[in-house]
Amino acid sequence: MADGDRAGGGNGGAEQSPPPRPLDAIDRDILRILQVDGRASIRSVADRVHVSRANAYARINRLLDDGVIRGFSARINHERAGQGASAYITLKIVQNSWRTVREQLQELPGATHIALVSGDFDVLLLVHTPDNRSLRELVLTRLQAIPEVLSTRTLLVFEETDPGAAADPL
Repeated sequence: MADGDRAGGGNGGAEQSPPPRPLDAIDRDILRILQVDGRASIRSVADRVHVSRANAYARINRLLDDGVIRGFSARINHERAGQGASAYITLKIVQNSWRTVREQLQELPGATHIALVSGDFDVLLLVHTPDNRSLRELVLTRLQAIPEVLSTRTLLVFEETDPGAAADPL
């Protein structure tokens, strides 16, 4: 989450990121390929978007340098990894406490997505835990012990679909 603090943010004259360069159709195709398979070779990417390997390499490096690609990671099957209980948790927090709360949420075991949002609540948190007992402990003991958290609401996830993955055969 700290990467979001770098860009702009009214940091009083400190160095700011340059404005993003527009992406063309080839850049967007490269991003789609890498979202599905972050381990795709340069040769494979180049062949699929019909550019030279040197061009594909330069484009991927530019996307990395520009911060469009923030990194590469594995998509985890949380249930097979022993994290069978998943939930979205909404939090209402004390006004202007986002940075403090974010730091504490990042320390939670199983927290995989943290977002400051608008609407009826302030923060949306996705967690994966071994079981419902662990989830209960995380919500009732860890989250509600954060002084800036005013209230929580837990939404259990019954099934997830990863839009970036190939469709599962039936």
